[in-house]
Amino acid sequence: MAKKVKGFATPEGTAAYRARFSWAEGHFRKAQGLWFSSIGMGSYLGEPDDETDRLYEEALKEALRSGINVIDTAINYRCQRSERSSGRVLRGLLSAGEIQREEIILCTKGGFLPFDRDYPRDPAAYFDATYLKSGMLKPGDMAQGCHAMTPRYLENQLEKSLENFGVETVDLYYVHNPETQLAEAESKTFSKRLQAVFEFLEKKVSEGKIRMYGVATWSGFRAPPESPEHLSLEDIQILAREAGGANHHFKAVQLPLNLAMPEAWVLPNQNYGAGKAPFLEVAQKLGIMAFASASLLQGQLTRPFPPAFQNLFSGLEKSSQCAIQFVRSAPGIVTALVGMKRKEHVRENLETARISPLSTEELSQLF
Repeated sequence: MAKKVKGFATPEGTAAYRARFSWAEGHFRKAQGLWFSSIGMGSYLGEPDDETDRLYEEALKEALRSGINVIDTAINYRCQRSERSSGRVLRGLLSAGEIQREEIILCTKGGFLPFDRDYPRDPAAYFDATYLKSGMLKPGDMAQGCHAMTPRYLENQLEKSLENFGVETVDLYYVHNPETQLAEAESKTFSKRLQAVFEFLEKKVSEGKIRMYGVATWSGFRAPPESPEHLSLEDIQILAREAGGANHHFKAVQLPLNLAMPEAWVLPNQNYGAGKAPFLEVAQKLGIMAFASASLLQGQLTRPFPPAFQNLFSGLEKSSQCAIQFVRSAPGIVTALVGMKRKEHVRENLETARISPLSTEELSQLF
């Protein structure tokens, strides 16, 4: 592979990117000194084939040229193809001088065991040969046969991700669905494992491999406190502080938020002080960025809404745009992540950015 691209997102670079576009106020949000687009490029769905690669790459080019500077993926998405497709687009537009590395916020995840390029005929044999017989993992490291988060394993995954992208640095690296471990590990064991991971990630920050880190979850921060999958943001931040001190680099959480899954905004399941509050409220108080996954619930929220419901979203014609507007308007959300495989969908979804986000009062009418 060619020499890896140097650099990372900077305040100056992301501000320059923002200045090139004339979207409505609120499309770009400042967090941790960087300017993030309120709509980000997701890459979870799709087959691991060349045609899907081509579609994603054309869509991502359109996104980066049009005012989306947040790329979100994971090493296991489409058998590592989503990372590789993102890397090809990023390097191509950099070489053409259309963008600068300092303008783009590159995010990925590690935790789930990935395939490589396509699905093997015998997945169990593939995992055994790739991770167990090589000594990368021990059987006790894995949860549910598909997830691991030991420092040694995540170092292997991070290096693969950097190679897939062709870059020296990832801006935001997530531990992917850590609550998966809770199916087979007690709470104390889980906390010990997560702290060890945070210590490893702090080291990677000091080495320049990542700029900041977080956790990307599915159920952990939406579950009620009595659920075995429940995660406490306050407790996790304490683990980060123990791993990295007061200036730790645990800065972000990704979790689902959409019109059908509003728990992060409305469910008071997080400890804060003497009481409880919804996740987004606590994240804001703790200074943690929140990124919304499943903004369209994997396409289910593109279906027509009842007229009375859609009337709340003045100026937006399509259900997908209304769904994105809800997510990007939720207090504390930095970016609504949307999987887009077609240029037309990028253009259509970006129409949302022509309108300022809804106010809290307007949002409250929805529930």
